Amino acid sequence: MARSVRESYDESQAAGRLRVPLAAWRWAVGSGLVPPADAGPGVWSRAVVEAADPEQVRAALRGPIGAGVAADRLTEALGEPLRCRPRVTAAAVGHLARAGLLVRLGGDTEFPDVHPDQVNTLARRRDLPVLLDRHVPLGPDQAARRLGVRRTDWDQVVRLGWVSPVGSVEIDYKRHGGVTTVPLYSAEDVALLPVVRPSVDWRAVYAARAGSRSPLAALDASPVWERVLLAEVARMARVGRAAVVNWRRRHTDFPAQVGGTDVHPQFDRSAVVAWLLAHDKIEVPVAMPAASLVVVGAGRRTSRFRLDGPWLDLADDAEGVDELSGWSTDEDADELAALTSGESGASVGRLTAPGTVPLTVSGQVRVIERFRSGSGGLRVTLAWPAGLRDTASRHGRSG
Repeated sequence: MARSVRESYDESQAAGRLRVPLAAWRWAVGSGLVPPADAGPGVWSRAVVEAADPEQVRAALRGPIGAGVAADRLTEALGEPLRCRPRVTAAAVGHLARAGLLVRLGGDTEFPDVHPDQVNTLARRRDLPVLLDRHVPLGPDQAARRLGVRRTDWDQVVRLGWVSPVGSVEIDYKRHGGVTTVPLYSAEDVALLPVVRPSVDWRAVYAARAGSRSPLAALDASPVWERVLLAEVARMARVGRAAVVNWRRRHTDFPAQVGGTDVHPQFDRSAVVAWLLAHDKIEVPVAMPAASLVVVGAGRRTSRFRLDGPWLDLADDAEGVDELSGWSTDEDADELAALTSGESGASVGRLTAPGTVPLTVSGQVRVIERFRSGSGGLRVTLAWPAGLRDTASRHGRSG
């Protein structure tokens, strides 16, 4: 009896037909060396399989790397310091593969083996932080770091109902309680919190010291939090209230009023946020804003520093001091302290902060405070004789 001829192949059968490793077939498909499945989901016709060159398929695959190695490479690509952004984990590589950004060559679906060249290409993409936020959910500890707050503050955010899990994962802690279900949260939802909750004093939340009472602790979960006035919508979008009134008049899809009065209408917060995102009125922050400053020390030696999450506080009194605070690395904080403590002093030759044009600061600068917050970040405060208010106020102000 004649043996029947197979007319279609799944990935394992196709690799077997060509006598190449399964990983090689997967990479050939993922890299476009062979056409995509044409006989159904994950199934190729005999014509496509037999047209593939086994030697080319085999040669295209260099040794796959594990998810852990890939995660380290992507973390390195994010740069240092990882301010308010967790390290990329092996599980995150699994999420990127399921999103189609990496080809799973082997291993299990949660921690796949992937192609090193494809990882390197992904690492070079300028939108890597955006892709991670879009496709990789975060556990509670990671979410706290992404937001830049203590874990206790994150737990309070969850209790207030400001974020909801988008999934969960089971983790076996073995000696520490066995298998535990851990909720996962959208990184985009986490990053948006300071934007869509502008009435919260996030500066105080970020700077909360270990063991201190959180500014969030006094808040209770309430439906009131989920309704916003036009003024708060304006604060989210950083525009005037009149602009929001105009949006409401011009756009028929602007969220419907759910309460309040004709003069002071109220809107559902989640609907407003969705509308603002859809119309590009707000965007998901990929990182904290940063200030850069060039400090001129003894012998006119210059050093450049970066402060994340800057706050520029300008004195009203000419006899007072201007202050700039922000998150720093330990190394930069030590160098700043050394530069500004010398007998000849130091000055800021150039300051670039969100909301201002580059400024030159007159007078001697000094470090007046450095402390480690409850979330582990190091915050440094610099001060110099007052003199920026008139200059900075003409161009906006950081804060």
